[in-house]
Amino acid sequence: MRALVTGGAGFIGSHLVRHLLKGGFEVRVLDNLSSGHRHNLDEVADQISFTEGDIRNAELLTELTAGCDRIFHQAAVVSVPYSVEHPQETHDVNIQGTFNVLQAARKNKVKRVVFASSAAIYGEEPVLPKVEEMRPAPVSPYGLEKLTGEHYLQIFHKLYGVETVALRYFNVFGPRQDPRSPYSGVISIFVDRILQGAGVTIFGDGEQYRDFVYIDNVVAANLLVAESESAAGNVYNVGCGAKTSLNGLVKILGDISGSSVEPGYATERAGDIRESLADISKLKALGYEAKVDAKTGLKALVDHIRAQ
Repeated sequence: MRALVTGGAGFIGSHLVRHLLKGGFEVRVLDNLSSGHRHNLDEVADQISFTEGDIRNAELLTELTAGCDRIFHQAAVVSVPYSVEHPQETHDVNIQGTFNVLQAARKNKVKRVVFASSAAIYGEEPVLPKVEEMRPAPVSPYGLEKLTGEHYLQIFHKLYGVETVALRYFNVFGPRQDPRSPYSGVISIFVDRILQGAGVTIFGDGEQYRDFVYIDNVVAANLLVAESESAAGNVYNVGCGAKTSLNGLVKILGDISGSSVEPGYATERAGDIRESLADISKLKALGYEAKVDAKTGLKALVDHIRAQ
């Protein structure tokens, strides 16, 4: 079995690459290193085929997908604030790039494409928890771009027979998430600053909450839907089904790290979502289990960073 992982030098992609290798896959990685890092793959560099390139390059994608059985499409510009400031660039990467991946899969008869979508497609829809059948209402270019990618997946599945699965990630965290990157999640930034004894800033009142999901759960979801016969053509939430406020997050991290943390507060940012919580029953029906809860994952992350 051969798999291409786009964005494979990034946070999620590099974890996925390791697990695919353990599962016996021959792995190709495509990454333009705009937010990923070669050192994320140092331990497995001699076991993979790495290409530095961009998903906007349709010809390159056609070349790299030849002979592949699976594509795990993780490459994207993932920052909501960045998409608000640079909508043309994020449109080109997140929409045209995804279209290019699907075209390459169609040309080379790749059996299945697993797409990293996002809970951002739900926007400020007030009903909680979020279920996959809910009306999308994105409030940022990034959310709209991921929703467009999902629609393209549906079209390629129905019209061209490409098996596609979209995974709507909630707030993913874990080792190798670069806290200094503009694409970082709040947890990696908070952990980095707290361990340095620096203050943290919350945009808003801190009572906004998220469904934080540890990286091991996300990898497990990808591997599950890549092989499940009934997953083809479907969309699944990937979370833990539990909510944590940002104020609560700071307290948990303070307790884990043994630090006293008093956050500062700033005006909330455009495009940010106030409340987010996943209903994961649809993915559970395939056999998914969020084996690592948020608090356990936070402790594992803090221990990992301290060990570095």
